[in-house]
Amino acid sequence: MVTKWGWKLLKLSRTLWVRTVAFALLALLSALVAVLLQDLIPASVAGIIGAGAAEKILTILASSMLAVTTFSLSIMIAAFSASTNSVSPRATRLLMEDSTTHNALATFVGSFLYSIVSIILLNTKLYNERGEVVLFLTTIVVTALIVITILVWINHLSGLGRVGETANRVEDKAYAALMAFVNDPWLGANPLTTLAQVPERAKAFLTSTIGYIQHVDVNAIYSWAQAHDCKVFIVVRAGVFIEPGRPLLWIDGELPDNTDSLAKAFTIEDFRSFDQDPRFGLLVLAEIASKALSPAINDPGTAIEIIGRGMRVLSNWQLPDSSDAVVRYPRLWQLGLSLNDLFDDFFTPIARDGAALVEIQIRLQKSFIALAKMNPQLRIQARRHSEDALARAEQAQRHASDLARLKALHRALMDT
Repeated sequence: MVTKWGWKLLKLSRTLWVRTVAFALLALLSALVAVLLQDLIPASVAGIIGAGAAEKILTILASSMLAVTTFSLSIMIAAFSASTNSVSPRATRLLMEDSTTHNALATFVGSFLYSIVSIILLNTKLYNERGEVVLFLTTIVVTALIVITILVWINHLSGLGRVGETANRVEDKAYAALMAFVNDPWLGANPLTTLAQVPERAKAFLTSTIGYIQHVDVNAIYSWAQAHDCKVFIVVRAGVFIEPGRPLLWIDGELPDNTDSLAKAFTIEDFRSFDQDPRFGLLVLAEIASKALSPAINDPGTAIEIIGRGMRVLSNWQLPDSSDAVVRYPRLWQLGLSLNDLFDDFFTPIARDGAALVEIQIRLQKSFIALAKMNPQLRIQARRHSEDALARAEQAQRHASDLARLKALHRALMDT
């Protein structure tokens, strides 16, 4: 389980400016290292390379990298806009964290700064002839790095902001979050299956902050529980919307006056995060399908593709029995994640918006049949949503043969 500081560092590493500053500092260091290494170059090598060779290349890099950076930024903004309009504003956050885009921009900005600093150092006469050899060789390495980055960047641009590529990213995030939950459903705490398990004497812990929980530092909560000799029942998870009247947890023991350290264990922000919230990933997939089914776009093919993606994610659900839970924090109890909510988040919007389209309803029913065959937990939810989708289709469709096909698929599901 990632601690709060680890979570903050992970979020920081996904911001564009961090990688750009790191590359820029590395570029500046490269230019300065040439001054320190110049005395190590044999004098015989210095005469091989012309005195102005490095400066000419650096001048070209300085003028071109600024233009390339500006162009790349415009492409990135256009991709964000396209993703917002054609996919989902929530999915755009994944593009903003794209490591390939960050590496490309960081390389271009770093190369520009390297060129400028190197030209300045050349004109201040800090380099002798042997220093210019080091600078020339360093510049060749930087140029090769730029060429490789441009090739990778051009290949990456072919899918940046596209519906299919963005849906891939959302599916991968939803899958990773769901697998993290399946592998550790209760985060090392004791399973809390229902709120009825919370003792009546327990005291509610509230917060004045309003927003979505992005991360829960279970290790910090356990340390607090040990220090105050109490039991803690955590009744929220990442993705839950918190308001002042909703408890974050219940404490069975004495509640001290100062609970700041306990409040800091929860990261609450204005928006949801994909990392520990499988519901959010499935919800964004459903948003992509709903937008594709809107009259303005009218793209049922994309919605059918998204149904397959959601089915792939949900097929990995296999909640272990609570008696098999590995408890690393014996003083803590953690509320689990409901499969009902996952199915509702994904299938309900698609069944609603695609109620009048027989091809969407057929794909839904076939998906429910496939999920029902995988395990009993999925079968219960598949049957429930199959009935709901069929009821919506009966209200929206009037063609007898279409409804007959849907009813036959529904009967096949109920027989599994």
